[in-house]
Amino acid sequence: MTTSSSGTATEAKRGEKIEKESDRPAGRNGRERALEVEPEVRGPRKTWMREYFESAVVTVIMALFGMTFVVQAVKVPTGSMQNTITIGDHLLVNKFIFAPGPRLPLLPQREIRRGDIIVFKYPGNPLDPEDDRRPDNTPFKTNYVKRVIGLPGDRVEVRGTTVLINGQVLPEKVVTAEDPGDGAPANDPRHDAPLNILPDPPPQGSGPYTAYYNPSTREAAAEGSPGRTGGFHYAVNGVPATVPADSYFVMGDNRDNSQDGRRWGFVPRHLVIGRAMFVYWSYDESAPSHGNVLMDFLYNTRWSRTGTMVK
Repeated sequence: MTTSSSGTATEAKRGEKIEKESDRPAGRNGRERALEVEPEVRGPRKTWMREYFESAVVTVIMALFGMTFVVQAVKVPTGSMQNTITIGDHLLVNKFIFAPGPRLPLLPQREIRRGDIIVFKYPGNPLDPEDDRRPDNTPFKTNYVKRVIGLPGDRVEVRGTTVLINGQVLPEKVVTAEDPGDGAPANDPRHDAPLNILPDPPPQGSGPYTAYYNPSTREAAAEGSPGRTGGFHYAVNGVPATVPADSYFVMGDNRDNSQDGRRWGFVPRHLVIGRAMFVYWSYDESAPSHGNVLMDFLYNTRWSRTGTMVK
């Protein structure tokens, strides 16, 4: 007796396996073959435009994630950290190392240490509200780059060119330097040039980093005078300042030209963005223009500073 099926014998429901005798591997009887199933294709194929769009979206998401949680690029516009960091340096900032919250094992996270160069949001100066109205000095918005001098609970005092932490001298290498822009007009490009190192008075002390003072400040310190304190309100004039909890006292390495903790106080922990890592590009803004963008890029880029670590 023979039976018939509706439709043709080759039709099957979508997704069902279809077995053919010719698809079975030959066995002893020459007829046994293993089942082979062709993968089912669902929906239309992606167009090249859709593939590029999806790749672009993933790239943007990864970049935003990295900029939010891992690294950030900043430009140094002022000379408060000369010559450690020069005007025109473009830095990459490690935001992950000081990330708040619990420390996870095997991840490169740690607390802020004395001597770290940090990037933070300017906390504002209640003693000089007029200065905070400058468009380039907006509180909680403008990025600052300074070196950590005092940790939470430290008692900080600055006497001339000597910094005291809890009554002990902070190890620093003190060097005499002259600002090429001193006495020059406000728009003179010499204000953006690095400091000129002078042999007299000679370097003094030792430490992991260098603090730069002009000759008059060093000479005044040698005579026992506190030197320049105008505009400074914290940790000067014989009155130590105690760093509050979850805050830091910071100073620039260019000590005579730094708007830092001596002027406006302390940096709250939540305003710290991260630690300055290295210079990925440096452009000498004090150099003359060569007439076009390409020539300026080639000749005014400080190639020797590109890739240098910040410490």
